[in-house]
Amino acid sequence: MSTQVETLNQCGSCASSCHHTAQLTKLGIKIRNWDYTVALAGNPNTGKSTIFNQLTGLNQHVGNWAGKTVSRAEGAFNFNDKKFKLVDLPGTYSLLSTSVDEEIARDFILFGKPDVTVVVADATRLERSLHLVLQVLEITNRAVVALNLMDEAKRNDLTIDVRELTRELGIPVVSMSARRGEGVTELLTAIEKVSLNAFPAQARQLRYGDKKLESAIETLTSNLRETFDDLPNVRWVALRLLEGDESIINAVRTGTLGTMKTETSLRQLTLSEAR
Repeated sequence: MSTQVETLNQCGSCASSCHHTAQLTKLGIKIRNWDYTVALAGNPNTGKSTIFNQLTGLNQHVGNWAGKTVSRAEGAFNFNDKKFKLVDLPGTYSLLSTSVDEEIARDFILFGKPDVTVVVADATRLERSLHLVLQVLEITNRAVVALNLMDEAKRNDLTIDVRELTRELGIPVVSMSARRGEGVTELLTAIEKVSLNAFPAQARQLRYGDKKLESAIETLTSNLRETFDDLPNVRWVALRLLEGDESIINAVRTGTLGTMKTETSLRQLTLSEAR
């Protein structure tokens, strides 16, 4: 679904676009006058703030997340005559919603539906960073990995095949040394491509070997699709329901997750199975 401002402003003709706009507003993000919204995610100490500063320069604003005491940094940049709003999410190691920071990051990616989510990964601790990358890819395939600290990796005799990593993940992976300004243009190009749907994303998503689990996921996924027009990553939502995630269960019941096809909520069978 395109989320360009020109489309979003025509809410009378597109209920799902209206819903998307309302969710961004609820999260405290004003999208007027911007072509695309970009989320910046990543583990703490991966150079995320450095990349944010490289992209936005002095065009920044700091406030608080709606209803939270956690600060929110927003910035803006232009690239190839397109206007991008960049939202810096709290640094987090996962999106399991076990802390306020995790909840904010997850809710923005899930409910806000940014046009692109940039996940900053530490090239010197790639395995740890990929944990968050794979969780993001469970929600959206509109993502880019900014593989930062490549200079540190080289200093420690670490070699990463960026092309192979791109192939394995199914999304753009950009090699960067943000402190030196290296890879910034390549990152901007990747963001633009994903925004324009110009990158044939086939994001890697985990599959489980347990037949009963996969069957339950399939049943929930089918019921969710029958109830919602534009639910973001149905499989991921089904997994959270099976785990008994109260915030996701409540979002499904109230229709917060997406535009409901009817006024009725999910079948009681579905919600009872989720528990």
